[in-house]
Amino acid sequence: MTTLETLLSDPDAAGAWNLVPDHSAVTFKIKNMWGLLAVKGEFTKFTGRGNLTDPGAVSGYLEVDVASLRTGIRLRDKHLLSADFFDVERFPEIRVVVTALHPTKGKHAELQASFTIKGITDPVTLPVTVTEFSDGSVRIAGQTEIDRTQFGLRWNKFGIMAATATAAGEVCFVKAP
Repeated sequence: MTTLETLLSDPDAAGAWNLVPDHSAVTFKIKNMWGLLAVKGEFTKFTGRGNLTDPGAVSGYLEVDVASLRTGIRLRDKHLLSADFFDVERFPEIRVVVTALHPTKGKHAELQASFTIKGITDPVTLPVTVTEFSDGSVRIAGQTEIDRTQFGLRWNKFGIMAATATAAGEVCFVKAP
């Protein structure tokens, strides 16, 4: 049995888990300028909750406040929040719904989830690492490549932007009281 399988089968771990935002990060990266420049950004406001049932089934969600997007350049952020990209006025939230976690080896697992961006929902599989800390908190860290056009993020003047973006998360959860 892997370390992760031990955690998932622990009856004391069953129940609700709350996201700890100040120990978590939700980021993205995309190649720009025909691959010459990597644009990095983060979302600074998000909430979430997880649930572990007795037989080790995992579910949960992460809700990301799109308006909290930051890349370090205010004009670029404004453009990303516009109807050309995230259309924050109509779609203020990105939602990730976790449906399963399948341990692979050691602390590694495959997280099954669905992403909803701009009202479009698609399944995504994320390879993740799950780390349990001595204080009882658990960190889930992973990243995946996302075809941004599948979520309606099609703006690409002069073809300067890559079709895929790297979405990453390092989220920390504590057992709910």
